[in-house]
Amino acid sequence: MDVGGTWVRVAASRGQGRIRTIVTPADRDLRRLAPLLRAVWQRRRWRRGDIAALVVASRALWTRRERRALAHALRGLAVRVEVIADAQAALLGAIGDGPGALVLAGTGSIVVAHDGRGRWTRAGGLGPLVGDEGSGFWLGREWLRTLAAGGDLSTVLRLVHSPDAVGRIAALAPRVLARARRGDSSARVIARAGQTQLAEHVRDAVRALALRAPVHVSWAGSVLENHWFRSGLIRAVARQGVRARWRAPAAPPVSAALRLAARLAR
Repeated sequence: MDVGGTWVRVAASRGQGRIRTIVTPADRDLRRLAPLLRAVWQRRRWRRGDIAALVVASRALWTRRERRALAHALRGLAVRVEVIADAQAALLGAIGDGPGALVLAGTGSIVVAHDGRGRWTRAGGLGPLVGDEGSGFWLGREWLRTLAAGGDLSTVLRLVHSPDAVGRIAALAPRVLARARRGDSSARVIARAGQTQLAEHVRDAVRALALRAPVHVSWAGSVLENHWFRSGLIRAVARQGVRARWRAPAAPPVSAALRLAARLAR
C-alpha cells in the first residue's frame, strides 16, 4: 500500500492471483489512516486473518519510532504489518532490492540510498521550511525571490499568503524550467543551483553507504519528469565524482510494497 498526500493506493493479491488495486481519498494526517483502512476492510469484508501481510509505504515516516507507532495502530488489519517510508518504496520499485540511490523531486525532494543488505541512508528531505533543495517548491520559491528583487511584490505576496502556499508555489516550477530551457538567465541560475544541490545529496548518500561504482541511480517526482532538468542533474552528479548508471524507474512504489508483503506472508 502506498500513501500519498491526499490518496491511498492499496494493491491486493491472493497468492499468484490477479492483483486488485483500490484508490481511495486520504488525509495528510496519518493518525486518520487506521480508521480509513478499517472502513476499506469493512467494505471489502476483509478480516485480519484474511490478510497475511500488510505493508504501508507513507510520507513523513523515517525514524524507527514513527514506523513502530503506525504499525501498532494498524496491527488489527493483518497478521503481519510492516511500515516503511514512501521514498524507500519508491527506490525499491525503481531499482529493485540491490544497492543504489533514488533522487525524488516533486513538491518536495529527498535522496535515499540502500546498500542491498538492509542499510539505508537519506540526504535532504527536511521539508519546505528547512530544505527540499531542487524540488518544485524550492524552484518556485527561488523564482519568487527573483520577482521580488525585480519589484513584483504583488505576485509574491499573493502567493505566499494564499491557502496551500506550498502547493501553489511548487506549481510555478514547470514555468521556471521552461524559461530556463529557453535561455532565461535568472531561471537558469535557479535550475542549475537546484541540480547542484540535489547532486550533492546524491554524493553524500553514496558516500555514507560506501556504494561501489557504478552506482545504480533512478529518479521519481514531477520535477524529474522534465527531461531537460534531469539531464542537467545527471551531469551535475558526474561533476560530484559519482560514477552512476542511471535507469528509468522499473515499477511504482506500490509494486515494491506488494512484493515486500508477499515475502512477509511466506
